[in-house]
Amino acid sequence: MNIHEYQAKQLFREYGINVARGAVAQAHGDFDSALAQLPAGKVVVKSQIHAGGRGKGTFTDGFKGGVKIAESTPHAKEMAGRMLGNTLVTHQTGPAGRKVQTVFFSEATDIAKEYYLAILLDRATALPVIIASTEGGVDIEEVAAHSPDKILRRHVDPTLGLRPYQAREIGYRLGFDDERVKQFSKLLDGLYRLYWEKDCAMVEINPLVLTKAGHIEPLDAKVSFDDNALYRHPEIVALRDLNEEDSKEIEASKFSLSYIALDGEIACLVNGAGLAMATMDIIQFYGGRPANFLDVGGGANEDQVTAAFRIILSDPAVKGILVNIFGGIMKCDIIARGVIAAARNVKLTVPLVVRLEGTNVKLGKEILAQSGLAITSADSLADAAQKIVGLVKAAK
Repeated sequence: MNIHEYQAKQLFREYGINVARGAVAQAHGDFDSALAQLPAGKVVVKSQIHAGGRGKGTFTDGFKGGVKIAESTPHAKEMAGRMLGNTLVTHQTGPAGRKVQTVFFSEATDIAKEYYLAILLDRATALPVIIASTEGGVDIEEVAAHSPDKILRRHVDPTLGLRPYQAREIGYRLGFDDERVKQFSKLLDGLYRLYWEKDCAMVEINPLVLTKAGHIEPLDAKVSFDDNALYRHPEIVALRDLNEEDSKEIEASKFSLSYIALDGEIACLVNGAGLAMATMDIIQFYGGRPANFLDVGGGANEDQVTAAFRIILSDPAVKGILVNIFGGIMKCDIIARGVIAAARNVKLTVPLVVRLEGTNVKLGKEILAQSGLAITSADSLADAAQKIVGLVKAAK
């Protein structure tokens, strides 16, 4: 789960991390009261969407930049008025962009130097890793690709937590003097406690800045959380902005389905994340494009399968469906009945290919064959992918 920058900065404050004063507005009538909370002078106006690259983005009306520095309060209101309610397109939103429904006003900062700082899970070691660089304010992927020597990585033993010497070492490696290392160590300690205590998937500050007055401050804040741990954090769930999520993904979560919308035309319904990834790959291999990732899990029931079909077909881009099920906990005859019931309930109008394997596979295939529905059975994953790609192309 992702949250907005202004929400992340509020969490920073709760963990003792100093951030510049800010205020949000979600309607044009809120601008005056929000700006009144900030000192007179320059103001940074920031569009709040769940996507990076806001500063380099372009609105659909041609207005450039989702992050602007305003010289005065009237200028800040003008900039915010151009952003709020407008659709911002960045390299992470795709061409459809995201509608800006919240604007964040922040104090302007006199920047002397920019840095990068993040904490996330290193899957290779199964340990939290701190990533830092003297090259902040730019895409860290570009720095890693072209100047890997400027990326500093330090793992943290979760049984011990972040040790003071680790924070000091990173601070000195970034070039800070003694006083700045003290500031940085306090900031990093708070950041790690936030990461660990709130079950974050990632906390990122880009850029972390050294001001001309000698203070270290987060200029931006990006925090995402492990969805599997949200049951422990109702206070984090309360920060969820459903306006920033795909409506199909929201509906899927109500039925405990793992769904991610993609931009293809062949929908997938699979049990198991690894099998779902393989299914998407082989569709692509045979010339099709997957329309979604959908994992119904190992014990899906008829209601969940029916909900999955409804969600799939709510996407007008879907021209065919591939069901790929390995029967283990969920037996093939059970899933076959669920598929038939779902196909009848949603009045299926696109080609449907079903590949079953595992427990009770013979019975499952017999049930499909006797259903009287236009269901194409497949004997292997390759066979299934070729059939659905062929049917979709023929329908076109």
